[in-house]
Amino acid sequence: MKNIYWFDELRKSDIPKVGGKGANLGELTALGVPVPNGFCLSVKSYFDFIKKNQIDRLIKSELSEIDPEDNQALLHSSQVIKHAILNHKIGDKLKKEIITTYHKLGKNKYVAVRSSATAEDLPSASFAGQQATFLNVRGEKNLIEAVKKCWASLFEPRAIYYRTVNKFDHMKVGLAIPIQIMVEADIAGVMFTIDPVTNNKKIIDIEGAYGLGEVVVSGAVSPDRYLVDKETLKIKDKKIIKQTWAIKRSGSANKRVKIPFSSQEEQKLTDKQIIALAKIGKIIEEHYQFPQDTEWAVAAGKIFMLQSRPVTTMKKKARTEAKIKKAHRIILKGAAASVGQAAGTVKIVETPKELDKIKKGDVLVAKMTNPSYVPAMKRASAIVTDEGGSTSHAAIVSRELAIPCVVGTSEATAKLKDGDIVTVDGEAGLVYEGNVVVAGSRQQAAGSRNLKTKTKIYVNLAEVEAAERISKLPVDGVGLLRAEFMIAEIGEHPRSMLERGKGKEFINKLAAGIERFAKAFHPRPVIYRATDFKTNEYKNLKGGDEYEHDEPNPMIGYRGAMRYIQEPDLFELEIKAMKKVRQNYKNLHLMIPFVRTIEEMKKVITLLNKFGLPRAKGFELYVMCEVPSTVILAQEFIDLGIDGFSIGSNDLTQLTLGLDRDNERVASEFDERNPAVMQSMKKVIEICQKNKVKCSICGQAPSVYPEVTKALIEWGMTSVSVNPDVIIKTRELVAKVEKKLF
Repeated sequence: MKNIYWFDELRKSDIPKVGGKGANLGELTALGVPVPNGFCLSVKSYFDFIKKNQIDRLIKSELSEIDPEDNQALLHSSQVIKHAILNHKIGDKLKKEIITTYHKLGKNKYVAVRSSATAEDLPSASFAGQQATFLNVRGEKNLIEAVKKCWASLFEPRAIYYRTVNKFDHMKVGLAIPIQIMVEADIAGVMFTIDPVTNNKKIIDIEGAYGLGEVVVSGAVSPDRYLVDKETLKIKDKKIIKQTWAIKRSGSANKRVKIPFSSQEEQKLTDKQIIALAKIGKIIEEHYQFPQDTEWAVAAGKIFMLQSRPVTTMKKKARTEAKIKKAHRIILKGAAASVGQAAGTVKIVETPKELDKIKKGDVLVAKMTNPSYVPAMKRASAIVTDEGGSTSHAAIVSRELAIPCVVGTSEATAKLKDGDIVTVDGEAGLVYEGNVVVAGSRQQAAGSRNLKTKTKIYVNLAEVEAAERISKLPVDGVGLLRAEFMIAEIGEHPRSMLERGKGKEFINKLAAGIERFAKAFHPRPVIYRATDFKTNEYKNLKGGDEYEHDEPNPMIGYRGAMRYIQEPDLFELEIKAMKKVRQNYKNLHLMIPFVRTIEEMKKVITLLNKFGLPRAKGFELYVMCEVPSTVILAQEFIDLGIDGFSIGSNDLTQLTLGLDRDNERVASEFDERNPAVMQSMKKVIEICQKNKVKCSICGQAPSVYPEVTKALIEWGMTSVSVNPDVIIKTRELVAKVEKKLF
């Protein structure tokens, strides 16, 4: 990997090198849409910087056990890490390389210095805006300082929080920095190639305001909104909003300037510009084959595209069954931003320092929100803001969190008071006095249950508490039920419990957890993956120190099928728990992880027969295909009589490419789309087809890369098991692919 790439050297597959924003800028450049010229400082330069200065050690020590809900701890760790980054110098060699490339853009040009993390702008990882952007940067010294500030912003409290709760390893998320010529925007904003509130795919939604686009993205002003028919490119609707001020460059600073009175109520874009933007949006969506969330600017009459990323809010709630009682007083009107209705106690937040006052179920009221507000937004039952449109931060995040939101009310913070009880109707854009949602109403999950696919859509699950909620989604079953979370909840090493005479207690607790899933999804299949703890993970359980040995590389050590064979008494505890659940729920099946050899699987089958749970009609047995040997010997495994494979794309990629994904020095090369991995998956699918057995995938790839899902369907995979947040999107994608194929 190089330190610097020009945009025209990059494509969307280069996320490991330059993050989501950088990769998409390269893709747009190659597509031929107007993008301001620039280059990317790669993820490599960031990792080199923090390792050379030993900041990586500080990050690990500060964040290894941080509680994301402890606001003060987040603030403290953020300050410590950012201080370390800002107070170390960039190496002379890299510094010279940055400055030389900068001058190739032109003599002392004004540039935008943006952050591009490897865990943002992905189909399954959103909340873009976690890191900083610096506009109107000019000169060598200012540029180098902006680079360090971008790196430091990777450790803002909001960014630490987001990675922690979404289980991203802090040392695996890198930050690249796109540096591009600054556009002196007269008008700017965002464009969705789908209606972001209703998910109407026939609409292109454009929002724009005078000046720099940050006022639209942040929600600082309520923008004009133009709706365009995607097929005919005719303007269907306009909403013109009065704008009294804008952000524009003044010297090297961005300043708030007053809009001339004569222009305040004018339409920001001409009809011709609206249609031209919509055409570009249509081209971008057709290229990506997925709805896009873009940013644009108009300078001296010319349109520039500044960014494009997948729309991540398509898992919105459908129109709910909740009804508002009639004849109740409407106290606020605004723009509908995230559908649904919810009642709660008003808590007004004026700054991020007040986020702790938001408790679970409160209605968060603010002038506008930014990424710092996300921890509190996750606790809120609804969001109401003074400013912003349907593409503002508050609106987008509310849709991602699937909670009702009304934006652009103008007077929420003035009219409401802490302690007021209100009902927020995010579908109508209204706020009512009191709790006026009909008792007993319920909100249904998004997506059409009538959208049938030949390929089954399964879900990967681990959290017992999520079973009932996820079971209501349009999903065909559980393709991967992880045992590890349930065993971690039990808290004690199974060997310790067995030797203390508590084996029956272990069985009962594990069975209770498994039964919650089997019952919630009945009669849909639930495929339980037997325990795949590694030695270092088992060691963390109570009593684990006594029974687990230190291994230099637990990832390829004593785990999976090998454990069951060498410790059959512990494997028997799991099988007894399964048998107990299957007395009432025959939809429960078994999958064996990390099988290395044919002999191992033969021995596991022998144990299952011995423990009274043999493969039979009504009880299916699967093998996780995650070691290359299972790919090579796929036919021999099928000959043993298994019901099929489930491809574990994470481990299969790791072991095929010889990459330890826990090692940050090589993790950037980890990519399930590598041709060697894709060919392995194709081979397994084709062998399964030939033998008329099932083949699924339960790794990360289909949740992150739509193009992988598309390929799997074309090759004949019988099911795809994905993370809960992309069930709807995956079903729609599969239906689209199948329509073309069949």
